[in-house]
Amino acid sequence: MFANRLDILIVEDEAPQREMLMGFLRKKGFRVKGASDGERALEIVSSEDVDLMLIDLRMPKMDGVEVLRRAKEINPYLDAIVITAYGSVESAVTAMKLGAMDYITKPIDLEELLILLEKVAKQRELIRENEALKEQLKEKKVFPSQIVYKSQRMAEIINLCGRVAQSKATVLLQGESGTGKELFARLIHNLSPRSQKPMVVVNCGALQETLIESELFGHEKGAFTGAVQRRIGKCEQADGGTLFLDEVGELSLTLQVKLLRFIQEGEFQRLGGNQVLKADVRIIAATNKDLSKEVASGRFREDLYFRLNVITITIPPLRERKEDIPLLIEHFLSRYSKENHKGIKGLTKEAKSLLLRYNYPGNVRELENIVERAVVIAKGEYIGTDELPFTLGEPEKGMDVNESLNLKDSLEALEKDLILRALEEAKGNQSKAASKLGISERMLRYKLKRLGIK
Repeated sequence: MFANRLDILIVEDEAPQREMLMGFLRKKGFRVKGASDGERALEIVSSEDVDLMLIDLRMPKMDGVEVLRRAKEINPYLDAIVITAYGSVESAVTAMKLGAMDYITKPIDLEELLILLEKVAKQRELIRENEALKEQLKEKKVFPSQIVYKSQRMAEIINLCGRVAQSKATVLLQGESGTGKELFARLIHNLSPRSQKPMVVVNCGALQETLIESELFGHEKGAFTGAVQRRIGKCEQADGGTLFLDEVGELSLTLQVKLLRFIQEGEFQRLGGNQVLKADVRIIAATNKDLSKEVASGRFREDLYFRLNVITITIPPLRERKEDIPLLIEHFLSRYSKENHKGIKGLTKEAKSLLLRYNYPGNVRELENIVERAVVIAKGEYIGTDELPFTLGEPEKGMDVNESLNLKDSLEALEKDLILRALEEAKGNQSKAASKLGISERMLRYKLKRLGIK
């Protein structure tokens, strides 16, 4: 699908292997160039368009790691997949630290190679589309989203937000507390044709039933004790714009009926009033509950659930996208250092290690609080373990200091464990399991076969 959008450079000193790969990939629709050594590869990267290098690690004169390092200096956006023998997996890991996306072992499994290339092409396409979304935000002169990410899973979610934004469809954002659901709601609103109108936020779990009804629909003077004058509700305030219903699963059944009518008809009445009012509002709802289970238990109306669940976007917890943590740490360090007039330069190696290992039950919000606290109490230019909550130092469940140090065996064992857990959570549904793992269903089937999982 993405083959014609990827320019590949194959760096391989063995001519038969290089020619075989070039011929195979050209038949699959890729644009392919070849280089017999590192010097020639660097000449091509300097003078021609290259999206991805497929590079052998063991070559005379200049090895693959050095070629990759120098190629990245020329083009930081260059992707790479390294070719390695089983005995040199350590070198592959070194290459991945330099920016290689993945590695493949000899003899090359062409089916696995195609899956990896498809993944690279899809990710590059997402990056291009997301850059276009950022340009839209600049053109509309709206405050840019503070969503910080590196993972492909987040890139896919942001891309989906961009496509959803152009419609009038109701959106349901699902995710644990602290994952940043309101940020995604604002992203959708800012990219929508309604961006010049307000996005109005209602926290459905913060107030009691009478006050929530007044908050949503407003009230007339004398509607209840303390109602000394008419109040305009959030639905009226959001007319022409977006109404964001945070923690919508907390609404009472009575209010759910009134919200359903508003979504269906665009009509409502102020509390204590008889006049039927109208408002043109796009609804974005958010919840940390499983609404399908709430429906099954009778706590949430099925008809309202289907009205809200037109498009569902699930925001993953931070522990499932740990590659985003370093960027988030850097973002919060910069922000709170400026706010507190501190010259914090970074973290000590030990402090960074603790932050990267922690599972963050409170998600991005918890990480932000940890970094802000550390910046405030830090005495020097670097944040150390003393500035972090002591709970971060507790060992994680499942960590065993006596684990095998054989890298290949350890990686395969971890991969197998993650796949089995995903399949268990998805009740055997391979499509859902692949989504949880952040890979394609095709890649999952390949890994099941390779790891002998039945």
